Amino acid sequence: MALDSNDRSIAGFTMTGHALVHWFETSIPIFLVVWLAEFDVGVALVGVVVALGYAPFGLGALPGGILADRFGTKRLILSCLAGMSLAFLAIAAAALVESIYAIAVGLVLWGVAASVYHPAGLSLISTGVEERGTVFAWHGIAGNVGIALGPFVAATLLIVLEWQYVAALLALPGLVAVAYGLRAEFDPQAAAETTDEESTKSLSPAELLGSSRALFASAFAIVFVLVTFEGLFYRGTLTYLPEILQGLPAMDGVDLGAGLEGIEPGQYVYVALLVVGMAGQYAGGKLTDRIRAARGLAAIFAILALLALAFVPVSGLGLPVIVAYCAVLGFFLFAIQPFYQEAVAVYTPPDGRGLSYGYTYLGEFGFGAASIAIGGFVLGSSLELFFAMLAGFALVGASLAVALAAGVDRVLWSVGEEATADD
Repeated sequence: MALDSNDRSIAGFTMTGHALVHWFETSIPIFLVVWLAEFDVGVALVGVVVALGYAPFGLGALPGGILADRFGTKRLILSCLAGMSLAFLAIAAAALVESIYAIAVGLVLWGVAASVYHPAGLSLISTGVEERGTVFAWHGIAGNVGIALGPFVAATLLIVLEWQYVAALLALPGLVAVAYGLRAEFDPQAAAETTDEESTKSLSPAELLGSSRALFASAFAIVFVLVTFEGLFYRGTLTYLPEILQGLPAMDGVDLGAGLEGIEPGQYVYVALLVVGMAGQYAGGKLTDRIRAARGLAAIFAILALLALAFVPVSGLGLPVIVAYCAVLGFFLFAIQPFYQEAVAVYTPPDGRGLSYGYTYLGEFGFGAASIAIGGFVLGSSLELFFAMLAGFALVGASLAVALAAGVDRVLWSVGEEATADD
């Protein structure tokens, strides 16, 4: 069925926002490589600085959902786009004072601004779009495009420009998107049921606490911890992989030909990983219809653990093997995401679905950012220990998924229902 004009308008607006959130997000690890050389600081300090930006990205998900209900989704998304763009301009301006701490301020501003997008964007689609499945699909594809294009454009521009000018140029699409969004017209409540009017209102603190108690008395408690460990693996891997790849001996001998001497091959291997991730996310989404979420999560977590342990021996086998390894890693790193999104739907009650997804992003992007700070210290001492840490994160996730597959969720559901009845 073709989308009507309201659906098309919301789809275009949210796809633009989703692409740009990840456009900014995945360009930051490319800058990390440059900042290490520019400011002559250790990887541990830069890791903490980057973690300060990524942490609010997830920690603000719950407040972002409350603000979206109170002030409106369109207004909040526009504020997100403007805030992210201004934050990258602030990062560029940090070059004037030549301080890594000024960059940290800009990254925190970016994280705060970006944190509100997912709850606001998903809420807008769920209440304003009739063909939600189609628009959710295109919305996800747009996010993947941003994931791949952000680091590609950043790496390419860094060939000819200083990093601060690249940061400023990356902000321009966000400002253009704000101008586009101001002109976009749609009804954000076109698909909302009139009987659900009360559910769109902001929760009071007491209601939020009660709903959260009921949610974490169910199997969602396991899902939340599982998603947090997926976030630890995901964020640690994507943040440091450009720096790790650039330092491999296999990259030193790469000759890309005349006129391409300034290109860092490791950065483009990283971009290729993200592009393959699109196929992984698509395949994962298709497989959720055929494989139980818990079983799929257990299998992919186990594969990610093996891939983490394999990196060090693989890194000495030459460039073609490294590229193939990164392609496989990228596929499974993103294939797992539809499975945990499905798990949230399977292991939570329908009336707590919105709150549960808010907590999901808190675990994935907020608590998951801890691996950036931890990983910086670990990577500074040992590459082997860093990937062993990532493998540990994946094995914990696999264990939790096995627990779900074994039926622990049924026990927790009964406990949760008894606790609710006692209240």
